Amino acid sequence: MTVNTDRKWDKMLGKEKIKEALRILEDVYGHTRTALTYKTPFQLLVATMLAAQSTDKRVNIITPKLFADYPDAASISQMREEELQEYIKTVGLYKSKAKNILATSKILVQKYDGDIPATREELVELPGVGRKTANVVLSIAKNVPAIAVDTHVFRVSNRIGLANAKNVLETEKQLMENIPKEKWSQAHHWLIWHGRKICRARNPMCTQCPLKHLCLHSRNVAKTV
Repeated sequence: MTVNTDRKWDKMLGKEKIKEALRILEDVYGHTRTALTYKTPFQLLVATMLAAQSTDKRVNIITPKLFADYPDAASISQMREEELQEYIKTVGLYKSKAKNILATSKILVQKYDGDIPATREELVELPGVGRKTANVVLSIAKNVPAIAVDTHVFRVSNRIGLANAKNVLETEKQLMENIPKEKWSQAHHWLIWHGRKICRARNPMCTQCPLKHLCLHSRNVAKTV
């Protein structure tokens, strides 16, 4: 086997360093959960749909009023599209989200008695529900091991070296290989919160990062200094 000694950048952490990184993340963020506010699996589904290309903070501003007036799939399915738009108009893509939420609510009432399905295959068939949203709902509401790769998880996992991928799906596959299955759902939250608090998209706070000694981004940047 030939080893490329001229390689400038490391691409992924080794197994032992991945284990160490996960231990640190668990120590720091072990008790975190989703920032979205909800009371039922259906409300979690709607909140997650609304959070696409928006922020959890913004979604949490609008959902209390929406869920107080229309708490379940049956009630939302009876809304007019314009009426739902008025509730959610401060989130991005609110018109298409209103259309999808109404369509999804009607399907849930007709096919699932107002509950949400328990498999990814069924969830992604719902209007406006992609793989990331399905994984969030499965892991939190159904206790199904899953890793939902949002912008935070994609950025942080590839920066640290838990993955080395150019797209969301490949990142998810690599994380599933590198993280023990029983920690998939927890690790999703660890990476999200690390991305919010430390490993920000712009100006990551590397000097304050508990993973600085492991992180490939930090090490590789140091090589150029």
